[in-house]
Order: sequence, then C-alpha cells, then structure tokens
Amino acid sequence: MTTDQTFKLPDLGEGLTESEVLNWKIKVGEHVALNQVIAEVETAKAVVELPSPFAGVVQQIHAAQGEVVQVGGPLVTFGDEEPAQAKEQEPVAAERTPTLVGYGAPADTGARPQRKSRSMKAPDAASTGHIGQPRRTVTRCTPPVRKLARDHGVDISTLAGSGEDGLVLRRDVQDAIDAGTTSTGESESAVAAAVVQASSTADRHVRITAVRRATAQAMVQSAFTAPHATEFLTVDVTESMALIERLRSHRLLKGVKLNFTTLAAVVVTRLLRTYPALNSKWDEAADEIIEFGSVNLGMAVATDRGLLVPVVKNAQDLPLPQMASALSAIILQGREGTLSPAQMSGGTFSITNVGVFGVDAGTPILPPGQAGILALGQVKRRPWEHQGEVALRHTTTLALSFDHRVVDGKEASEFLAGVGSVLEDPGLMNIFI
Repeated sequence: MTTDQTFKLPDLGEGLTESEVLNWKIKVGEHVALNQVIAEVETAKAVVELPSPFAGVVQQIHAAQGEVVQVGGPLVTFGDEEPAQAKEQEPVAAERTPTLVGYGAPADTGARPQRKSRSMKAPDAASTGHIGQPRRTVTRCTPPVRKLARDHGVDISTLAGSGEDGLVLRRDVQDAIDAGTTSTGESESAVAAAVVQASSTADRHVRITAVRRATAQAMVQSAFTAPHATEFLTVDVTESMALIERLRSHRLLKGVKLNFTTLAAVVVTRLLRTYPALNSKWDEAADEIIEFGSVNLGMAVATDRGLLVPVVKNAQDLPLPQMASALSAIILQGREGTLSPAQMSGGTFSITNVGVFGVDAGTPILPPGQAGILALGQVKRRPWEHQGEVALRHTTTLALSFDHRVVDGKEASEFLAGVGSVLEDPGLMNIFI
C-alpha cells in the first residue's frame, strides 16, 4: 500500500501569495531525499530554491515550468513506489540490472544489439511531467542571465558555467555575445538586424513578471495611500568628489568600491538619527506612528527582472568602507537574481540614484511602509558661484519625497538641507552627525 504525500507551495514570507516555477530539478519516477532541492521558484522579491520536506518517489508534478502557483497550491506528490506512469515511460530502465549508481549492462534477452540511429534523439519520456509534455534539461542560471542570453540569441545550454556547480553567470553569456556565438551560429549583429527588420512594425506583447506586477501594485498602493510631497536641493559636491578620489587611492581602501552613492548613504543614515520622523511609518491599524530604532537602508536597483529595493540592515552603524561593500553586494545580487526574501524586506528609508542614467532629478515614490526616499541626480560640472566668482563645479540635485502624514515640511527641509550641507563640506560630518 502506497502512502502519497503532496508538497504544497509554502508561505515564503512578507505577504507573498504566489510564485512562478522557473525550473524543476526532479522528474516523475525519481527518488528524492529529504531536503533535496527540487525546484527554483521566482517570487515578487527573489529567486528561491525549494527543498523537499518529504523523502520518496515523485508520483506527479503538478505545475509546469513558467506556471504561477498560489501559496498552498500543489507542487509535487511523493509516494513509496515508482509510479506506473514512470514505469511505462522507462522500458530501458526496466531491462537493466540496478547497480550502486545508475544501471548496469542490459539484461540478456537473446536479441541482437541494435545499432543506434544517427537521427535526432527523441525526448526522453522520463523527463516528462504530469501533462505528458517533454521537459528539456534546464541549464542552471539566474532569470536575468537567461533573459540576457535569450535577448541576444545565445543558446545557454551550450555554455559551460563558470559559477559554483556549473552555474552560468552573466560574464559567461557576455563572453558568448562578444564572440558572436548565437543559437544558430549567426553573429549577434545579423540576428539583431533580422529581428529589427521582422518586427519594426509588429506589436510586442511582454508578459508581466512577478517582480513587475508586485512593483506596480506597491507603487499604486503607495501613491494613493500616502500623501507624497517632494523637495529639491541642488548642491555643490566638489569637495565630496575630491574626498572620494583621495580615499580610492588610499592604501587601506584598495579594492573598496567607493562612489558618491556610498558617501550619501553614510550621511543619510547618520542624519536620520536626528530626524526620526523620516525613519518611521504610519500604522493605520494601530493608530500610531512607529519610529524605527535602526536604519534599514533600501537601495533601488534596476535589474532585468524590474525594479528591486534590497535592504542593508542596521546601516547607521556601518563605516564608509563597510557601507561600500554592503551596497556593492546587494546591487550585484539584485542584478544576478540571487537576493533572498529576507534581503528584500524590512526597509525603513530608501535611496535611489537616477543620476546613473544621466538624469538630473526626479520625484521618487515611497516604498510602502516608509516615510522617506532620497533621489540622487547625476553629478556633473556646471558653472557655479564659488568664493564670489563663477567657476566650473561638480553639482547634483537631491530630491526628497516624504509621507506628509508623518513628516512635516520643516523636518523634511531641515533634513534635506543637512544632507546637502555635509555633501558640500564633508568635514562637517563629525560636527553635525
């Protein structure tokens, strides 16, 4: 008698209600060990590996790759015996003698060995799911890397991954693109030209991803729940840029990726201790304002999956080098799709750098549950009044959006002016914050 157990999509935390199946690492008829990773799923916040809570033989796979499953929905049914479906699908396996690993030589049936055909091999029936359709072997990589390969016509299954356990990294795909290797052997330029020619007048239907859907819902919720106000301040950051250049060449900071965003993050997180209203949230249900004891800094990151805002916890305690390392790590993980749900939650104040796209300023929308977000514009040389004369100086525009239910204009103005003052003269950091 077989006892079947069905693994249902668990609650992955932070109010996530669904996940998309990226790829399966098991097939029907395969024996799975306890805690063995059986699939990768993509939530609105991260790509997550799912370990199996059961040990047994896979009886049925309930969701195809690319299918969105609700929390509590069935994923895999396990049993004690090999399913009849798998037995019917694997006649070769039934004719071989089991060994410690794989199968031994075929059993002696008296039939003459058949020469293998040189024609294309049909899909292995053992790799089919419950819907009976063959499922190709999926090369291990993150969704952004897979998209990069697809957009440039690179057959990712032909690449040897340089990452851990053969994981295909962005640089592997980029190397293939640079070498002109595509899925059909054509050059990247030829493929691109063909695509442009074929689709210049055609409509393009882009599927809404989990991240894009979650971002849209969060922005709508925030925009129509919290009364936004935005203030702007253009400041001369020549001294800050000079400081960054000096620090980059310091022997104790070799290998540390220092930039203007890093310095701004340190200034912001320190100054928030003086202006706690900007590091708080409006709690409608409890009829109170919660002022957070620590600064969990969100950093907006543009990725192939959409906009992500990973979080650096307790950022107010990080010196400049550690802040640089923490920001570099979450930005890289965000772009490679390796952030965990925990790294995407708990933010109390955020920074977005629109300057990297050549933009001078913007009006950022608050992440839900936060009372403030600071946008950094591009740093560029402009004619500026300096010591009574006009000179070319490095300037930038800061834009602070805040929840006017929690933050008054006076507090927001003083905070923004304080950030600007320290960025104009970094020597003030030890005095004011």
